[in-house]
Amino acid sequence: MLYSVFNPMLYLYIKAVHIIFVITWMAGLFYMVRLFIYHTEAKQKPEEEYAVLHRQFVIMESKLWWIITTPSMYLAVLAGLSLLYIVPGLLETGWMHVKLVFVLGLVTYHFVCQRIMLRLRDETSRWTSIRLRLWNELATVLLFAIVFAVVLKSAINWIYGVLGLLLLSVMLMLAVRWYKKIRER
Repeated sequence: MLYSVFNPMLYLYIKAVHIIFVITWMAGLFYMVRLFIYHTEAKQKPEEEYAVLHRQFVIMESKLWWIITTPSMYLAVLAGLSLLYIVPGLLETGWMHVKLVFVLGLVTYHFVCQRIMLRLRDETSRWTSIRLRLWNELATVLLFAIVFAVVLKSAINWIYGVLGLLLLSVMLMLAVRWYKKIRER
């Protein structure tokens, strides 16, 4: 790693802040999609019960999104960019390029979730609970990809890495389908 002119302790503090906000961002994304699933399944309730549940889910989703999840995303990205500013040599490494591609995927995932939240609020969402369960697993795959890129760095074996992510994706999709069959019984 190329050292910058800044204090190395500053780098470590910012790195700790980055990790903390990545964790809170991911927790928010995971819980948000779980709320979407419950919100969507509430449509099967009687109309009066759904109206009460809908109002409550809109409040819960809004607070989680605007107070925890979105600020955490911005702070995680800001801290990550600060790390790149302090140690610009990181941008010369292949693993960082891989990580940044997956992070871009996660940011896109974040904004798609925001659109889902707004459509659920307006009662115009067409997402089913099964589709949302599969959507939730995409965040898991992105998280795995980012962590493995960071931990393994240049030791990434692309063939095994890609095959591993594909296998993880297939396993998660099969688990969701298996869960659906159990629920239908």
